[in-house]
Amino acid sequence: MKVFEDEYLGEIPQGFKSVISNDFELMNFTIQVNSNQCNACNNCIDACSEKALFMADKSDLNNENWKYFDTLPKLDRTIIDTSKVSQQQLQEPLFEYSNGDDGCGEAPYFKLLSQLFGDRLLIANATGSSSIFGGALPTTPWTKNKAGKGPVWSNSLFEDNAEFGLGFRLSLDQQEYEARTLLKKMMQFLDFDLVYDIITAKQHSEIEIIKQQNRVTQLKEILNKIKTSEADKLNRYADALVKKSVWCVGGDGWAYDIGFGGLDHVIASGKNVNILILDNGVYSNTGGQMSKATPFGASAKFAHLGKTKQKKDLGLMAMTYADVYVASVAMGANQEQTLKAFKEAESFDGPSVIIAYCHSNSHGIDMRNPSQYHKAAVASGQWLLYRNDPRKLKSFQLDSNQPTLKTEDYLKMEKRFDRLLKSTNNLLINKLKINIDKRFQKYKSLSYS
Repeated sequence: MKVFEDEYLGEIPQGFKSVISNDFELMNFTIQVNSNQCNACNNCIDACSEKALFMADKSDLNNENWKYFDTLPKLDRTIIDTSKVSQQQLQEPLFEYSNGDDGCGEAPYFKLLSQLFGDRLLIANATGSSSIFGGALPTTPWTKNKAGKGPVWSNSLFEDNAEFGLGFRLSLDQQEYEARTLLKKMMQFLDFDLVYDIITAKQHSEIEIIKQQNRVTQLKEILNKIKTSEADKLNRYADALVKKSVWCVGGDGWAYDIGFGGLDHVIASGKNVNILILDNGVYSNTGGQMSKATPFGASAKFAHLGKTKQKKDLGLMAMTYADVYVASVAMGANQEQTLKAFKEAESFDGPSVIIAYCHSNSHGIDMRNPSQYHKAAVASGQWLLYRNDPRKLKSFQLDSNQPTLKTEDYLKMEKRFDRLLKSTNNLLINKLKINIDKRFQKYKSLSYS
């Protein structure tokens, strides 16, 4: 997506389409697809509807529209209202052309992370599907902006990824402490107002962070002219004066199972670390084995006849700590709620946990049209949307409505529940219904406490 001024209209290729922007007066709005990179997953059509986009044969297309689109300038990040999906998606993505499964349920969350937090984003990625497509060297979907800057990404193991990400935070905090100490020591060589503005900068918004980045650039230019060891050291640490966004990311095999002890350690640390759990309810990358996130009744390896135990409620467990932000989201069901959760989690000065619903091939679904499954999971009560923000007097907010979709109608949509539906033991489905209702009522009661 881009918006652009009228001055560019005279140069557009024949067939290049745009409309007047609803959000930015006297500017033109366009969405373009890079046909050379399109894998025909159909997810853009699923998101936008066939009224906006339709599938066509690549041989009938040329890429002139994309080439021209690529020359259009990016919109100034400081004028984008990131609380609105329609504007937020104009932020430049620094995650492009993932080589995961066609229609991958995890990639859109990474794209959103890269757009919101850009070149100040640091990711510790647990081993799993996301680490495979994230670092399938010599290629990677993680990219950089025109200034040559982009997110920092590294992969660690199932069992220690959370601690690995905590190390990012601790090292950044130490570097910031060193930089602030050196700033005060070198005050006589530096501009007083510049140092004061750097030290007192709030950095709560995109505008404030960009201003801080500009101040640090000025500082480094001054330091380059001062030939002392302290100036050299401050120059190395100066970037730590700009707010960084640290995220530990991985699947449910990491967060619910093998890496749970480390996850709990980081949540209990009180440090400003964000945790994104890409929950598809199964060990997808290693063949579809059952995890503690696998829902009741779903078939998977080691649960061939269907899992007989309720899914681990990781969000509720995280909320037993009073100083942790926790959210449960499903992008295909509610984009606005997902966006709010990511922004709130990152702005929270402490641990935050986002559990994100991810569709998967292992669910036995049509990967070309995934949003229907997100919506159905929420409408049936199988997946709840909520946000728990300790900064608020009433910290918990249930964003899901009372379930309206019958449990059987939801189960029929995904092949992983076929054995449960074919079972002559109706007690299993009744048990699932009871569990869904009890869980909804439990969370509903939290919103009144």
